[in-house]
Order: sequence, then C-alpha cells, then structure tokens
Amino acid sequence: MGATKSVRSAVGEWVNRTALHTPARLALGAFAIIVFFFATLLMIPGVTVDGKGTHFIDALFVSTSAVCVTGLSTIDISTHFNPWGLAIIAAAIKVGGLGIMTLASLVGLAVSRRIGLTQRILAAGEARASGLGDVKSLLAIVVVVSTATELLIGAILFPRFLTLDYGLGRSAGFSAFYAISSFNNAGFSPDPVGLYPYSSDLWMLVPIAGGVFLGALGFPVYFNLLRAWRTPKKWTLHTKLTVTMVLVLSTVSASFLLLFEWDNPGTLGSESTMATIGNVFFQSINQRSGGFSSFNIGNATQQTWLLEDVLMFIGGGSGGTAGGIRTTTLAVLLLAIWAEARGRRDMEAYGKRIGTEVLRLAVSVTLVSLFIVIVGTVVFMSVTGIALDRALYEVVSAFATCGLSTGITADLNYGGKVTLIVLMYVGRVGSLTVVAALALNRQRRVIRYPAERPLVG
Repeated sequence: MGATKSVRSAVGEWVNRTALHTPARLALGAFAIIVFFFATLLMIPGVTVDGKGTHFIDALFVSTSAVCVTGLSTIDISTHFNPWGLAIIAAAIKVGGLGIMTLASLVGLAVSRRIGLTQRILAAGEARASGLGDVKSLLAIVVVVSTATELLIGAILFPRFLTLDYGLGRSAGFSAFYAISSFNNAGFSPDPVGLYPYSSDLWMLVPIAGGVFLGALGFPVYFNLLRAWRTPKKWTLHTKLTVTMVLVLSTVSASFLLLFEWDNPGTLGSESTMATIGNVFFQSINQRSGGFSSFNIGNATQQTWLLEDVLMFIGGGSGGTAGGIRTTTLAVLLLAIWAEARGRRDMEAYGKRIGTEVLRLAVSVTLVSLFIVIVGTVVFMSVTGIALDRALYEVVSAFATCGLSTGITADLNYGGKVTLIVLMYVGRVGSLTVVAALALNRQRRVIRYPAERPLVG
C-alpha cells in the first residue's frame, strides 16, 4: 500500500508540474494518444453495422474529428456504426471536450504563475472569481458542471424523441448523443436524416442551440455566469468581453444570413417566415463553432460560405470547446483599433486597462492561424483539385474545429483526408500550444534598445 501511494503521489506531482509549467507539451502528447486510442476502437468489426470494421484512415479521421470536437466525417456515422460505435464516438467527444476545457484553463493558470507579483495578485482574484484554483479542483469542476449541463439537455430532448416514436432505448441514446455533441460543439448527429426534418421544430433546435451556445462561451465564462449571473459587476473582464462579442457576432451573422438566404429555394426560401427566423438564429449560433445545420450548406450562396468562413475563423470563447482564434482575441484587436483611432495610449474596456502584451499575443495568434489556413488551403487544393470556394470552407471548418461542410468530405481522396486530419489536430492543439509557448516565454531584459517608430500603413 505504501509503495502504491508513493507511486500515485509521484505521478500526481508529475502531472501537476507538467500541466502548470508545460501545458503545451501535455496537450500535444495527450491528444495524440487519445486520438489513436479511439481510432483503434473504431476499427473493431463489432462496432460497425456490416461487421467488417472501418478502414484505418477513416477511423483516424472520425476519431480526430470527435476528440477535437469538430464534426467532419468521411463516412456517415449514423449508418456505418452500430450503437456501440456511436457510443465510442460519444465517449471520444466527451473525453476530448473535457481535455480541451481543462487544458485551456490550465494554460491560464500556468501564465498567472509566471508573471510579476502585482499581476499575480490580480490574476489570483480572477481565478477566485471563476472558481479555478488548482489542477485537481479544476478537473472536478469541469467534469461536474459539463456533465450536469449535458444531462439537462438530454432530459429536455428525451420526451421529444419519444413522441417521434423512436422507442425508449433509441430515444435515450439519441438524447444523450445530441446533448454531448452540442455542449462540446462537436456537430455529430446519430440520425441518418440529421436535423433537416426538424428545421421548424423548436423542441429540437432550442436545446441543441442552447448547448452549443453554452459550450462555445468557454468554461471560465460559463462557470463565472453560473456563480454570478444576477450581478454583472462581479463578472470578470474576460466574461464581459466574451458575452458582448458573442451577442454582437450572433446578431450580425443572423442579419447577413437572412439577407443571403431569404429567397434561396435550396435553403430557407421554401420555409415559412417563422421557420426561417428560427433556422437563422439556430444557424447563427452554430456558424462559429457548433457544426450543426438545419439546412443543406451545399445549397447555400457563396456569400453565405464567405460569411461562415469568417465566423468559423473567429470561433468561440477561450477555455471552451469552440475553435478559431476566439472571440476575446477579436475583441482585443478591435479595442486596439478603437484606441488608435481615438489617439489613446491604452486599450480600455469596462473600466479596465488591457496591457500591450495581450495585444501582441492576439496579433500573434491571429497571424499564425491565418498562415495555417492559407497554407492548408493551398495544400488541400493541390491534393484534391477542389475549387477555392469549397476548399477554403472545408479547411477553415477543419482548422477552426467547427464541422460545417459543403458536402465534399465523404468524397475526399487519401491526401485530402490526411490534410484535414492534420488541420483538425493543429487547429485544436496547435492553438493551445501557440498561446502557451508565447505567453510562457516572457523574458525580462535589463538592457533595452532605443525606440524608433517605422512608418505603418
């Protein structure tokens, strides 16, 4: 017993030390192991409908998409996998979502322990406000809160599936799958018909959209709102910026979607006015990270594709299951533009000043992400021969781990599948790695060069 406790203690200390000092390395290794583990499970013949198993590249693609909570798939999971296979995919989504929320929050903890005393005191206040203290308590909170939210979503959906004559077992399975997939922003559907038949069914769309919305906020924001939703004065600056940007982006995306798709018979043109409005708001929530769609994206206008390219690239809140550069990154960039336009020295929001190091980090993340998308699009077009509009959409969706598609994923060749696998992994883990590497690599220099301002613009 004593030897077991000492080994357990040593392992625990190593995990805590690695998580708090090199979270990027932990993220890279952990996600790679998890992806290959679930890919191996999906290759088992007994989890497929025909009992023949799944080809390695397709199993790896689905596993990567599930663990990285993306939603893209080269095969129809609803007809290819039996209930055991769908349960494995749901477990991969759950594990991936928990890992993402935990590791992203650990990056924040690690950064707060590598800054000066004054800033550390402020960071400690932020941590207390969000309830994030150490690795063990953080993991416990993430598991409890996320699972409770998924159970609530599933409980709301379960009676609806019963009324649709899905049967007791299938209704329970579908409710649980949609709950996990929506809160973790995965976008996978266990039903062969997807959500298309429920485009005017608010009982289906509202809980799923709600799950996507809550998951995309980011765990620190979600938990902060749970504790202080009645007192906005107690919200952290991060929470205020995230909520503001989410509301603004959802409103803007809904408005443009109405403009672009109102008369399109392939999407919303044939729906009633109320159904169209409901679909627009459902899609406006899913455009940035959710991956669900209540109409065929392949029939949408190219203006909508471009709009969703931008929204997917922005993504959702930091510390959550959404991808992209994150809403707070965009907020910092906009605040910098506003401060420069008004001739102010500092970026300010809600009575708080935002340091220039945050701006440097935001610019770095945005430019690195943009570079990856451009290179990824060029490679994807080269190996598949697909035109720019659809290729860019697929690449941004993979990198931003959104999961929306114009319908080309199932027909991709080997090179296209590998390209998207790499993009999903880099888009999910790479963003954490870049943020951790840049934020933790701060050096104090005694000697500084004289300043000079080059011409810009």
